[in-house]
Amino acid sequence: MFSGSLGTRRGRLAAWNDSLFVDHAVFRLVWTNVHAVIPGKVYRCNHPTPGRLRRLVRRFGIRTLVNLRGHRQCGSDALSRTAARTIGIAHLDMAFESRGAPHRDRIERFEQMYRTLAFPMLMHCKSGADRAGLASALVVMFEGGTATEALRQLSWRFGHFRRARTGVLDAFFMRYRRDAEGRLPFMEWVRTEYDEAALKRDFVSGRIASFLTDEILRRE
Repeated sequence: MFSGSLGTRRGRLAAWNDSLFVDHAVFRLVWTNVHAVIPGKVYRCNHPTPGRLRRLVRRFGIRTLVNLRGHRQCGSDALSRTAARTIGIAHLDMAFESRGAPHRDRIERFEQMYRTLAFPMLMHCKSGADRAGLASALVVMFEGGTATEALRQLSWRFGHFRRARTGVLDAFFMRYRRDAEGRLPFMEWVRTEYDEAALKRDFVSGRIASFLTDEILRRE
């Protein structure tokens, strides 16, 4: 846990040490997981280092950075938050979880945020796989896409495993496709019919995939 200040050289070194070796950013130096959700408008990635954030801002013209991890006391959070301020882009917190049924109130909050923020936007979680996949799939739905199109954002090619506990995110969009697509607009279904408890109760994850995701890859 990093709770110091970046105002001193010692504090910056402590933040980088925490980011690289506690938060596993050392792997993200070479694995970026950057993808366009909506080219020219919405992008996703794993937690960017300050240097990579600057490069992505130049490359895509990013105006808003959305942190899907929520405000955390860690070096990665402190570094990216400070980098966004230095670069001059907006930094917004929108915490999602990756192993529980999506919360109705968080989906509604994210939709409200999405309708008012400055584009292009870049979203990140830790690995760019699960929470970034959920948020990207929601963006597809906000833009009028289908559940099948949204599910493509939750894919093994981003590092997401449907058979693990994180597969509850897939089950959310599959339930909408089964129960309401073509009958109710997505957000109307979320507000009036979506049952978080039922989704959580009905979803069963695979033990091997969950072990890989939770214990080997050490996902949040």
